Amino acid sequence: MSYSHQSMGSGQFLLLFTLYYVIFNALLLYASHNSVFEITILQYVSGKIFVGSRSARGYEFGRTYVVRPKGKHQATIVWLHGLGDNGSSSSQLLESLPLPNIKWICPTAPSRPVSLLGGFPCTAWFDVGEISEDLQDDIEGLDASAAHIANLLSTEPTDVKVGIGGFSMGAAIALYSTTCYALGRYGTGHPYTINLRATVGLSGWLPGWRSLRSKIESSNEAARRAASVPVILAHGTSDDVVPYRFGEKSAHSLAMSGFRQVVFKPYEGLGHYTVPKEMDEVVQWLASRLGLEGWR
Repeated sequence: MSYSHQSMGSGQFLLLFTLYYVIFNALLLYASHNSVFEITILQYVSGKIFVGSRSARGYEFGRTYVVRPKGKHQATIVWLHGLGDNGSSSSQLLESLPLPNIKWICPTAPSRPVSLLGGFPCTAWFDVGEISEDLQDDIEGLDASAAHIANLLSTEPTDVKVGIGGFSMGAAIALYSTTCYALGRYGTGHPYTINLRATVGLSGWLPGWRSLRSKIESSNEAARRAASVPVILAHGTSDDVVPYRFGEKSAHSLAMSGFRQVVFKPYEGLGHYTVPKEMDEVVQWLASRLGLEGWR
């Protein structure tokens, strides 16, 4: 099995989106003299050529890709891509995993201005600045994406176990959704009704970690749900995009908040990407935790 998802460094990322911004504005300049072209390019950028739903701020979610189970359908997992990526690349990678009983749903985030990129637009589950101890959480964006993910899972059969996973920013929204499950509500207070059975977070971080423990400790039901959901986190020690310490802190914060089934896997020398060994461990963990049949 081969599964590798490499992400560029933050400097390269900024350069890429600077080039994107220049090209995009050149296209818009041309569009101002060509009405047909203008409609086409604006539809493409806004995502309106894809089927999706709108977030609270009016950003439209992109196309959703589905990898059907090759065997008996026992579980469905929504897998979330990183900043600037899309659901298509996720689906291609997940299709190679030896997990025939899992249905993978791979949505695409809305295109929105991102503070980390100086306001340049790209696909992002929520707005984010530089990853630091003082990072301010975009609760509105987090809630909108968590609700979109929950909606994708809401129509799954009742006998199918459901979970969420993701890479980088996708891991962050997966973990945020998991805290919503434990608390029974979104950050806005609206009820969260999906019964999560597993969460996977690769090279990501935990939004809302500062207040999580006090919120969960204030409710016996929240503490029960937190203790019930298995979570696996993995992070490379040489990650230069989301530093390793944030993965480690995320695992610690979850454990201290009552998530009793947290597994944290460090990978020595690994940067901001995945490797086959990491994915092999995720496959085995999912098969075990979800009780999957015939995965080998």
